[in-house]
Amino acid sequence: MDTELNESVYRSLDGAETAIRVSDFDLWYGDFQALKNIDLEIPRNRATAFIGPSGCGKSTLLRTFNRMCDFVESVRTEGTIEFDGQDIFKMDANALRVYVGMVFQHPNPFPMSIRENILYGPKRMKRLTKAEGDEIVERCLTRAALWDEVKDDLDKSGLGLSGGQQQRLCIARALATDPEVLLMDEPTSALDPISTSMVEELMSELSQDHTVVVVTHNMQQAARVADKTVFFYLGELIEEAPTREFFANPREQRTQEYLSGRFS
Repeated sequence: MDTELNESVYRSLDGAETAIRVSDFDLWYGDFQALKNIDLEIPRNRATAFIGPSGCGKSTLLRTFNRMCDFVESVRTEGTIEFDGQDIFKMDANALRVYVGMVFQHPNPFPMSIRENILYGPKRMKRLTKAEGDEIVERCLTRAALWDEVKDDLDKSGLGLSGGQQQRLCIARALATDPEVLLMDEPTSALDPISTSMVEELMSELSQDHTVVVVTHNMQQAARVADKTVFFYLGELIEEAPTREFFANPREQRTQEYLSGRFS
């Protein structure tokens, strides 16, 4: 497969600290085992892409990083996932989600103003002065490349924005609690090419000082934005490597077959 790597984005993993460590991790939905013996390290302040066919477990693992599996009664887990050296299953889930933010496949702004969307998280954490709120709103919308487009409409509903703007608003909202990790579950699958390009540029910029983990079905996107790429198949982690190495010289036959389109 001829996949163009974005060499201007790609950074070495040498010396990168570990933000999230997964050890001997298994997850079941009832009797169905969705993840099998996963061992993985997510490098800090880098972008990591999870790829693989539908149903391979990549979104399940991503959502487990901020304990969204807690909302599914049938879920059972074994093994450990550590964030900054702490077992996430022994942490308060709400506290964990302050540090591990989430952006979903489909934009989901709250039915409130643009300003209140951004301040929803911070206001739940502490009382804010107007000046503090204004600073958070401008900073987060600027980081999400949305400030210039909405700065005169902050009191209008976030639901009135275009799809691409809504997704950038959701990214800004996730940034408002100043998370260390930003999880992104197919964040561009519902967007047009121009909006997709803007969000990809955001992912690359945010990974300079945030740990970004993105699930994507788009292998070209993984090659453009990720420093590390991880391939899952049928609940197993098949291969992981720095992105340049992963696409140029995959070691495992199943990886080669997936990249060449022999199964999807």
